[in-house]
Parts: sequence; C-alpha cells; structure tokens
Amino acid sequence: MWPCIAVVLLWIRSAGGTEKANTSNHIEYTAADFYERLLSGKMMFLYFEQRVSPTVSLFLLELEKSAEALRDYGIQVGKVSCKKEPVQNYCTGAKQQEMAFLFRGGKEFSSFGLDTVFDVNSIVAEVLFAILGDEVRYVHTDADLLAMEKAAKGKKDMVLSYVRSLGTQEHRSLMETAYVYGSKYQFILITGGPVLKQLGVNESSQLSQVWFLHCRADDTSMTLVTSERCPSTRMRKALSTLNLHAFLQHLEAPLVSEVYVDPSLVPPPQLPYQLTPQVFLFSRPATAQLDRDMAAALAWRLRGVALLLLVHRQSPAVKTPDKYNAAYRLPEKSSEVKYLTLHSFDEVLTLFTKQEEAEQGEEEDDHVDEDEESHLGELDDEVAAEVYKNRAHLHDMDSVTQLTSHNFHNEIAESSLTVALFYLKWDAVSMDFLSSFIEVAERLEDSHVEDVHMCVVDCGEWTDLCAAQPGMAVPFQPITAFPSILLMRPHQSAQHYRGMLTGEALHRFIMMSREASPVLLSTKEEVTSFLQESPHPDLAGYRPDRALGLFRTDSQSGLSVFIEAAKSLRGEVLTGLLTDVVMEEWAAEHAVDPPAVLLFPSWREPANPSVLPVESSSKELLAHIYSALLQPVPEVTVESLPSLISLGKALLLLFVGEEDDEIGRRHNQALVEELATVVEQGGAKMERYLPCWIHLGHTPAGMSVLGSYLGSMPPLPALVLTHLPSGDEVYQYPPSAPILGSSVLQWLQRVEDGMESPAGMLGGDGWPPAFQFYDFLKLMDMPETEEEVETEEVDVEEHLVTKRIPDDQLDMKTKLHSEL
Repeated sequence: MWPCIAVVLLWIRSAGGTEKANTSNHIEYTAADFYERLLSGKMMFLYFEQRVSPTVSLFLLELEKSAEALRDYGIQVGKVSCKKEPVQNYCTGAKQQEMAFLFRGGKEFSSFGLDTVFDVNSIVAEVLFAILGDEVRYVHTDADLLAMEKAAKGKKDMVLSYVRSLGTQEHRSLMETAYVYGSKYQFILITGGPVLKQLGVNESSQLSQVWFLHCRADDTSMTLVTSERCPSTRMRKALSTLNLHAFLQHLEAPLVSEVYVDPSLVPPPQLPYQLTPQVFLFSRPATAQLDRDMAAALAWRLRGVALLLLVHRQSPAVKTPDKYNAAYRLPEKSSEVKYLTLHSFDEVLTLFTKQEEAEQGEEEDDHVDEDEESHLGELDDEVAAEVYKNRAHLHDMDSVTQLTSHNFHNEIAESSLTVALFYLKWDAVSMDFLSSFIEVAERLEDSHVEDVHMCVVDCGEWTDLCAAQPGMAVPFQPITAFPSILLMRPHQSAQHYRGMLTGEALHRFIMMSREASPVLLSTKEEVTSFLQESPHPDLAGYRPDRALGLFRTDSQSGLSVFIEAAKSLRGEVLTGLLTDVVMEEWAAEHAVDPPAVLLFPSWREPANPSVLPVESSSKELLAHIYSALLQPVPEVTVESLPSLISLGKALLLLFVGEEDDEIGRRHNQALVEELATVVEQGGAKMERYLPCWIHLGHTPAGMSVLGSYLGSMPPLPALVLTHLPSGDEVYQYPPSAPILGSSVLQWLQRVEDGMESPAGMLGGDGWPPAFQFYDFLKLMDMPETEEEVETEEVDVEEHLVTKRIPDDQLDMKTKLHSEL
C-alpha cells in the first residue's frame, strides 16, 4: 500500500512543479498573519528577512521548495519581511539574520542556523528532527546504546540508523519514516563515533546504513538468543524512504510460513512483499520440529533479504523429488521456481547476498565517483584516496629535470642551488607532493629565477643513487624516508628540507635559501635593509625571522659557531653578520656589548630584539635561537605542531572556540594572556611545560584532537595537559573552574603529586597495516603448509548472537587516542 501512496505523492509533487514559480507570495506572511498563527498554536517554520544577501537569497529559494514538503506534516512555511512590518525580538540584531525559527504550541520551539538548513533535504530533515525529539534519539557511545537497549527490552523494537552527515537526503528519509513509525519503533541516529566500531562499520564508509534491533522479543524463536544485546538485522539496500518502509514491512512478515503444496503452486508474494525473493525448505514428518527450528534459524539470517516458507512433504500435494531439499523464486521471475540440494545455510546466504552486495558496491562506487571492478578495501587515508582518484592524470615533467645515476654529478655542478625531490611512484604521499613540487618549479620559472635547478629522482628506478652506494660519491646519506627534499650546492653537504609538504612552504624555503647565510653587512644602510625589507618580491607580505651576529674579526670568539649555526638555519631564518668598525658603531647606538647574537622574531617589533649569548657550540646556539623564536604562549597550528612537539616538553594546551564578535575575541585574548601569567608566576618550574593554545576556528582539526583526548567534546574553553615525558596520560583542568594563573599552577602541582586522575590516554605510536593482506612481513614469516583448515559447522546460536566485548572488560573512563 505504501509504495502506491508514495508514488501518488511523488506524482502530485512533480505535477505541481509548474506552479512553484509563483509561490513566493504564498509563503510571505505579514506580522498580523504571524501573530494569528502563533496564537492558534500551529507549527510554523519561519524566516524573518532583514536584508537580502547572496546567502539569504539562496536560502529563500530552498525555503519555497520546502513549503510543500513540510505541509504534508502539518508545518506551515513562510517568511516575514522586517522592512515592511518589524516583529519584536525577531527583526533586531545580526544574529536573527542568520537564523530560521520553528514555532509550536504558540511559542518558539527551536531555531536553526542557515548553515544547517541550506537546502530542501536539510530543512525537512532538521525540522522533523526537532519535532521528533522523543521518537528519534541521538547516541554517540556504545554505553548509551546499551542503556537504550536494556530499557526497550520486551517493550519496543528499535531502528538504528547511521548517516554520514546531517541534512542529507538519507537524514531526511530517516526523519520522514520516523514521523510515520515513531509511535511503533524507537528510532536511533548516529553520525559516527564508537558505536560504529561496535557495529563493525568503517567510519570512512560513504554509505548510510540501517539496523533493526529486535528488542520486543515476542517471537518464540527469540528464546535461542542468550545475549543481553538485542539481535540486529541490517538493511542491505540504500537508505531511502521507500526502501526503509519496505524493510520495516518485511520485518513485520511472519518469520516462517508453512505450506502443504509444491513451491510452484505457492502464489508469489503480494503487497508489500512483491519485490522479495522466496526461499522454500522441505520438511519430513519424522523431523518436523527439528526442521521448524532449522527454518527459524535460517529465517533470522535471511530477515530483510527473503521470505522463508517451510514445505511439508507429508501432504500428497507435494510432488517435488526427494533429492531436492530447497527451492527459491526470484521476484523478477515470479512464475519460475528453481530447485537445489543444500549442504549448509551459507549456500542460501551466498545465493541471495551476492547480488545485493554487488549492488551495494556499485552504489558506493557511484557515491565516491569511482568506477572500479574490484575493490579490496578502503584506502589507507585521504591522501591515498585522492591520488587514486587522479591516477589517470599524468604529471607534466617539463619544468623539472629527472636525475639518474648517469647525469647526477653533471646536473649538480651546473647550478649554484639544486633542489631534488626523492620519491616513489607507489607511495601516495610522494605522488601527491610531486604535483606541488612541479607547481613550485613552474612558479620559479615564471618568476625568472634562474639560479635554482628543480630536479626529481625516482628511487624505484634509480635505487643505487637513492641508496648512496659506494662509488656514487653523493653529498648525502642514503634516502630512507619518502618523499625527501634535499638542497644541494657544489662542494657542500646536502641540506634536508624538513618543513611542511606544501607548495607554498617549499617555495618560501627555497627563496630564503637563495640568500647567503649569513649575509655579510658592511654599512648601516645594509643593516636597515636586512632588518626591514623582504628578501624577494615573491615573498612580499611575509615577515621572516631574522638573526644578526655582532663579532670582531680579530677575535674568533664565537664567530665560527655563529657561521655554522647560520648554515643550519638557511631557508628558515635570515641571518646577517656585522663586523669591525660598523659593528662597533651600530652596537654602541643600540647599547649592545659584542660579541652577541640579536634575534628578531617575526611576531615581535624589530625595535625589541632578543639578545643571546654566544655559545661554545652551534648546537647550543641553535637550541637558544629556536627557543627564543617561540612566542611566550605560541598558537598551535598544523604547521607549527611538529616543531612544538619536537621540543620534548609537556603541552599545557588551551582550546578556544571561534568568536562571534569583538567581545568573544577579547575574551579569548584574555585567556591567552592569563596563560602567559602562568609562565611568569611559575618561573623555573614552568620550564618543563610548554603553554600553548589552539584556535578551533583557525585550526578546525583541533576539534577532533580535543574529542579524541577526552572521548567527547567538552565545553570551551578547555585546558588540557598532554605529551608528558613520563607517560601517555591526558589531564583536563576542571571545566567549572575559572582559568586563572594561580589556580592553574596549583592544578599542575596536584598533577605532579598524583592527586589528579587522567581524563584520557594518548594512543600508541604504532601504525599497523590497514589490512591483514598488507602485512607483508608477517606473510613472509608464515611457515609453508599444505594443510587446509577444515570448515567448521554452522552454530545457530553463534550466528544469532552478535559478539560484543563484555561490560566488565570495558573501561568507560579511559579513552584511547591516535595523535594528529
């Protein structure tokens, strides 16, 4: 019945499409209309238009389209023009401009940001989601799901649905179905998290999925189930309103039907099961009860896939030969029955699931816009997926020189600076960065930079060159990590590039590497130019860190140390050297006693440099320089994170949210300044900690990091202590306590004294193969054997009960986390 109704509704909507051009006036309400409908208690989804912008215009178009869809659920849709008739509380302020409102029972029921209701699907889904507050529950952890299952035992079945993101067509389909079935079933929505792992679903899966949880347990066959969890049946078709309705209808069908005629005489299934296959099992009088039990066990595994019928041979109307013990009928061939002899349940399951799994694979391939015949599993990460998708795109190598064992020395000798990328064709990161490397080469060529030679080395082809084998006489050690970038100059050791694998970062590093390190300065004008001007027009707007050495040439104290450190800083920090008479004059004007190193961090005004003492070794001097370049409370970004972690200090990390206005910005700034007072008040005690902060608006990845640290998103701001040298514990500053310098110091002392309990744990550094068949070392170590593993008999109870980790083995307080 429902498919017919749905088709009729779809036909009506499509027929009404010609009238949509004139619906804008129909959804516009006056202030009087708004108050009249508000007093009547009707449900309304309204937008109060203050001014028109591109975002608002697009939203209004989608709002008009959603009016007819929401009308089917008794919800009126409209907009009120604030310019014509202002409505108190809704036509004032910029915040209302970005919101749409749902009214129910004569008052405001809920509000939605325009970024969450951006099209018809998201509008219908979010509005119904708000209305169905009790019928549709959102869960994140398996503990929450287990509690709901226990509460529903013996009372109500549940429909568990995973949608990749809210506001999609799948989300809308679930909400529309829940609107119809909400009183009969408890609907549960998940968008990711630990529950997916319990269900055995890869979170990177592009397909939404649905499970029916049999919690009511009024079927006698349920006595076979011994698990405290509700048995589940997965919907094998794509999530849509019609498929979900048909799935729920199918589950309401009898588990096993018993017939006393030949399968060919059994009529095909009627509405709503007309598209469902039929499976027939034959029963003998002597084993009737055992056959019923076996049929029930198989029927549970075929739920949502096929209807099972038990044919009793005791009837004289059954003429099927005894050699057959099963038969089936496909919906597209309703008059044809095929007979077969089964030896196990798995043969039946394979018969009906193979086709559906193939269809599901095609749907997922279409979803990610990939067309491949065989897919062994999800790719390792986003980089690998992107490289695979662009595998047909060939790189244009005209702007780079391909180095080999034969031309290496000649090519290096011909240029004052050679930048070489060592890569592997089968490494996803290498191939992804190769594109960026070529773009940098083209950019240098367009800028007429002629003193930089951009080259690439395919280490899969030229293994002797990359391995730096004896006899090659190359200026570098064997390449062991890919991709690797080396900067080479004639008669000098190669310099490793250790920055971000982005084109912009590499280009900036190369342009700064062209400058001498250190630059010899002989006049005050040259010093002023060194401290204030950009090293190249292509770096205009970029403010690099600078270091200036003040030394007397007649005294070698510290000069060689500074020159050696300057070579290590090449590409990262601009270094200059001032000597003799000009140095004495400049030092006197700035009240500096030479020899000394003046550091000008990019984040500080040049008038206030840091004065560093001359160390006995370049390693010590570099450590002091890197430490002085850090802000007192540095901001953590994707680019700065590796260098901050490399300091080996525990991170006292403050997470702040994105500001809505100037007040929010000032509040965040005050928190960062308060963290700086922790450093001042703590003194030497704070040397083992690195106070830093991360802005979740600037670095959205921080939300995932914070959630994985603590297992869930805490209220912001949040202060955590992590990366302790002594262990993997993660501690959270009490969320209810104000972040004050003295309070934070007391909390750190309690952590050191072991009086605070960790809120989470860092995960291990191991990176195992994504799949077992990628573990080549393990395969190589496996002994050869000719013995075949015997196939175990199917255990009915084992297949009916979902295997789960016992509750007493779960630690709900400790969360594991894999580092960013």
